[in-house]
Amino acid sequence: MIRGALLIAFTSLLWGTTSIVAKFLFADTDLQPLTLGLLRLVVALPFFWLLMKGELDRAAKASGERKRLWPKLTTRGLLVLASLGLFQAFYQGSYLMAVDMIGAGIATLIALCLPPVMVAILATPLLGEKPRLVTVIALLAAIAGTGMLVASDIDTAGSFRLAGILMALLAATVYTGFNMTSRYNSAGTPVFTTAFVCFLVAALLLLPPVWLSGGFADLASLGLKQWLMVIYIGVVPTCLGYVCFFTGMKTTPATLASIIVTLEPLFVALLAWLILGEILGVIGIAGAIILTLAVIVASASSRTASTGKEDTN
Repeated sequence: MIRGALLIAFTSLLWGTTSIVAKFLFADTDLQPLTLGLLRLVVALPFFWLLMKGELDRAAKASGERKRLWPKLTTRGLLVLASLGLFQAFYQGSYLMAVDMIGAGIATLIALCLPPVMVAILATPLLGEKPRLVTVIALLAAIAGTGMLVASDIDTAGSFRLAGILMALLAATVYTGFNMTSRYNSAGTPVFTTAFVCFLVAALLLLPPVWLSGGFADLASLGLKQWLMVIYIGVVPTCLGYVCFFTGMKTTPATLASIIVTLEPLFVALLAWLILGEILGVIGIAGAIILTLAVIVASASSRTASTGKEDTN
């Protein structure tokens, strides 16, 4: 279990480097956030296709069927994966825009800390899970922590900063939709098949807006160093990160894993401070701590409630 927990913690660190490298790309080139989101998916797709192909080959060998190049999906399963791809496309765009506008630290804290709490609350009307008092308190604490993060940025407020905060909130909302749809997914699709189809749909959805906005013309501003950064984002935090995460999940309890992944926003805030010089201030740091603790409490409460519900069936 220790090895699995360490792998998930390492995954959180890898994922956290995405926004840091993205911030360097936005500062040094004309690359647009939507274009970077598309490039990230395109770089990762071949890798996930190989992983999906391995899943399909193992399934075919186990069942005695012939090997397939594409998974056999039901209409419902395909619709679920297409929905996940839609959410992924919106998340890539809104999150990277927020990073560009307000910085890696505050954008990640808002975009990734709010969804677990929002999922815990939405599970009540949508999944029939009875809310706990501790979950409601965690939600209120998360809202307070987010407010403190925004307040810490008030001295540099303006229409551009406000738009960045709204983008981070949009990313949090979209990611919540992604998580809720994942919980609804009862198609039983293997993990890497899900990842490949989801990323493929997201890439196809991002292609038209990038094309129409002239995003491909900005690629001319990328040198060798910048292209290596793009490849890094597509390979290391995306491909390697997912492999480490799913490997760690095999030996790590779900509750513990959900808590460990909350390290990602803290890793980002620390890296943004050390590398980018982003400072949250006293109010912002307090808000980040409150928000993170709220996520841990909400995640643990939600997982415990789900386990208890399963045990009674």
